[in-house]
Amino acid sequence: MSMLCSSAMVVLRKILHVSKSISSFRSFEAPFSRLRGPESRDALTRSQSSAAGRAPAPHSGDKPRLRAIDLAHEVRQEKAETGRPGPAASARPGRVAELKRFSQQLQNVHPNVLAKQLRRSVLYADEDVVVISKPHGVPVREDAGANSISSVLPVLSKMMSGMKVRSESQLLPCLGLEKDSTGALLLARNEDVVEHILSLRRNNQVQRKYWVVAVGVPVPSEGLVDIPIIEREVAGSQPHFKMDLSPLFRMSDAGDGLIRVRGQRQAHPAVTKYRVLESGGGCSLVELQPFTEVKHQMRVHMAIALDCPILGDHKYSHRNKLAPQKLPEHMLKKLGLEQSQIRYLPLHLHARQLILPARSGQADIRVSCPLPKYFLQTLNRLKISEKPGQCGYEQKSKMIVPNVVPL
Repeated sequence: MSMLCSSAMVVLRKILHVSKSISSFRSFEAPFSRLRGPESRDALTRSQSSAAGRAPAPHSGDKPRLRAIDLAHEVRQEKAETGRPGPAASARPGRVAELKRFSQQLQNVHPNVLAKQLRRSVLYADEDVVVISKPHGVPVREDAGANSISSVLPVLSKMMSGMKVRSESQLLPCLGLEKDSTGALLLARNEDVVEHILSLRRNNQVQRKYWVVAVGVPVPSEGLVDIPIIEREVAGSQPHFKMDLSPLFRMSDAGDGLIRVRGQRQAHPAVTKYRVLESGGGCSLVELQPFTEVKHQMRVHMAIALDCPILGDHKYSHRNKLAPQKLPEHMLKKLGLEQSQIRYLPLHLHARQLILPARSGQADIRVSCPLPKYFLQTLNRLKISEKPGQCGYEQKSKMIVPNVVPL
């Protein structure tokens, strides 16, 4: 009987021990008892994951939490990988981003910001005229949806007069520049000066010299292009208008001379003097001096008459279609670009020098405008000096293009 009682006591103790374990487990499970279905498993999994560090949960699709120390380690690792030297092609994305930034520079900033930039770029100023360095991508005249030089001239005039409230000073554009070109831009202080300068220009007394980077080397190395220009419509998948040559001569059928042809009434006389300054990398630095003011005159004469389009001229590099300029592989390599990135290459057309004749017994006004950064970078990549000396093009080659006259 005593043995039976002792066995019953042992069984009772075990039952009490198991009940206590179950109750403690239920108290631990209570915070998760409000969750149902897969949510309870997710919550329990997250609690286990936090205790086990970064071990992923086997039943949860959620990403494990990233600790601060792990995040700092990844940041340091990314910085270390960025600083490692990579292949030559790895520098190209930065180069393209830089060219994009040039092409969009100052187009969408606040007018006051553009005026301040122009104030810092003043090259010459007196009581009659002001010469500024025009930035790339900003039109001289009003252009819908973008800043223009003309729109901020009142603000620039006030800045140059010391921000006087009752200042009557004004600035007016005299000689224009294309939107995508850069360089010396002439402004007048009043209407009388504008009329005087326009009169000088009609008599070819205002000298403007441009520097361009040309794809190829013009032959002859120095000459005068005298071919009229006309605007034509180009048919195709993208119909558009562009300027084109309208020659007054054509080659005879026998190929032994030139025959004068009837000129088109809509054509405009266009004369451009050019001179090769330096060359390298399949390109050349050419000085241009236009004697007429026809739309896109220098671009058309370079691309079609001399077969050396200006670098970055995507409009006239192809005569019968609209497409980005196509460059040979060796030139792309020197520029650090791929053909698919050429569309961001800016037009390399820079108004380098402006010469105004003397007025009222004064000396001639001579203003030289520094080259923009992207222009200098291109010259550096092509191994062309920005300070050309005696280049090896002193011989006057025989004329090979009709209406191109060697000097």
